[in-house]
Amino acid sequence: MYILGIWDGHDSGAALLDDGKIVFATNEERYTKRKLEVKFPYNSIEACLHFAKIKPSEIEHIAFTTTEFAKTMSRVLPYQMEHYYKLRRRKLSNKGMDKIMLRTRNFQYKLKYAMNMVGKLPLCGTISKSVVARHLRHMGFRNFKLYVVDHHTAHASTAAFASGFKSALVVTMDGYGDGLSGTISLLENGELRRVHATKARDSLGIIYEQVTNLVGMRENEDEGKVMAMADYSFPFKFEDNKLRHLITVDGLEMRAKYGALTQYRVLGDIAWSTPREQLAYYVQQLVEQLAAKYFSNAIERYKMGNVAMAGGIFSNVKMNRQIRLIDGLKNWFVFPHMGDGGMAMGAAMYTNYLLNGVTSYKFDDAYLGDGFSDGEIEAELKKVKGIEFHEDKSKSSHAAELIENDNYVFWFDGRMEYGPRALGNRSILAKADSETVKDKLNLYVKQREWYQPFAPAMLRDDASKLLSDIKGYDKFMTMAYMVKPEAYSAMQSVMHVDHTARPQMVGEENKAYKEVLEKIRKKSGYGVMLNTSFNIHGAPIVRSPEDAVETMLKTRTRHMFIGGFYVENKLV
Repeated sequence: MYILGIWDGHDSGAALLDDGKIVFATNEERYTKRKLEVKFPYNSIEACLHFAKIKPSEIEHIAFTTTEFAKTMSRVLPYQMEHYYKLRRRKLSNKGMDKIMLRTRNFQYKLKYAMNMVGKLPLCGTISKSVVARHLRHMGFRNFKLYVVDHHTAHASTAAFASGFKSALVVTMDGYGDGLSGTISLLENGELRRVHATKARDSLGIIYEQVTNLVGMRENEDEGKVMAMADYSFPFKFEDNKLRHLITVDGLEMRAKYGALTQYRVLGDIAWSTPREQLAYYVQQLVEQLAAKYFSNAIERYKMGNVAMAGGIFSNVKMNRQIRLIDGLKNWFVFPHMGDGGMAMGAAMYTNYLLNGVTSYKFDDAYLGDGFSDGEIEAELKKVKGIEFHEDKSKSSHAAELIENDNYVFWFDGRMEYGPRALGNRSILAKADSETVKDKLNLYVKQREWYQPFAPAMLRDDASKLLSDIKGYDKFMTMAYMVKPEAYSAMQSVMHVDHTARPQMVGEENKAYKEVLEKIRKKSGYGVMLNTSFNIHGAPIVRSPEDAVETMLKTRTRHMFIGGFYVENKLV
């Protein structure tokens, strides 16, 4: 039985299940080249069908999520969503229109928060289903049943059903969705049951989003930059945190002092007289303190040590670290596509749970997207002038040698990763101990702010030699860890200023990628290297051989391994 899950909002996408197996999952940005795409996921749905070699008529069950008032209005008036997307990503010019654009922008934010606090209203579900069904019929879908899944139920399903836990405390947190900002559910005896909910008004995600906007960055996209910037502030005791009165935790109750609009004004007043780094520190400290307290209370209340998490706020790896270190927590799992981009998967999983009782999926890796044969890759390479390529049967050894000789390399192999992290199939690789290579990579390829750290990929067997606070195994780059002092020099290009790192611990899930690390260990003593996503900053991760070659030429990168081939850019 095929079940198609779709999400047509922020970071839209699609996922396809077949009985108890994840067949394919992807996001629309990889096809349209617009990061965090908001349009209906036509391309993602087509990719699901193409991979499975099926027609629309072969899918009888389709699920989507989120029918709150604001989302329903954006389906009815897609121009509204498109306008906000361009405004949020600074794609609208305000040249010669400063006052008008400023007023428009302020109005957009006021409208956004006012609408999103409304939650679900009568007829919203019916209207949303009608619009989504119209899109599907346009694609050739006919005799299908359409299921609506609650926003936080979709998040909870990804966390619970991909975790591998038979019983767990399942926690969701984000900005807002369907009138809520978070939930607690219990996974027990094959049942997923919600036991607590937090209103959209009382949201840690909203306050972080608003601070991101106030420090001049793009909300719903640049929160990771705020997290990184926070470490460049003078540290303050929590008692001196100017934001601590804005939201509190009492037991399992999260309570915001003000509504979202008033909170934004109060934060604006604080931001006016506060350096950016200090404001970033305030909000990062706030979410770390309150999330740890909330989780500690939940673990004590429900007497469960296994914890599964999903929702956009769990992209904050330093907050996740504070949760991981709670005494009562035994085992943890963060769904690797924790934000709204994972909603299609959650909608499909919950519908499969309702129809077939499936509560567990094999989730050993996140390689769920498009893959390309060597024949397809070679055909694309032959079209390109200025490059030379040849088959490379010892590509892992060759890549390790180039890396050790102070080069960075593009690495394109197998199926594309699902989610925001490059995990060895669409990656850029470099030495972990070279500030020079790191700066070159940042300047010529990634083009990012100087304070953003890169992340390491390391052999799972070497993790305990490099990191001091191991508790669990993180193959998906969802946690921060402290680097051991004796490993500082070996990890200087993948370690943040506070000596934390966000590692990918590599096991048997990616053979060729693991072999690169093993070759590096033979040369340097540690199986660790810099791994960052294969893209230019602000653009989606590359999907196809065409994307890879285009990025290689645009960034004047010399070395690339793609499929079974080594490619050299002769124009450099």
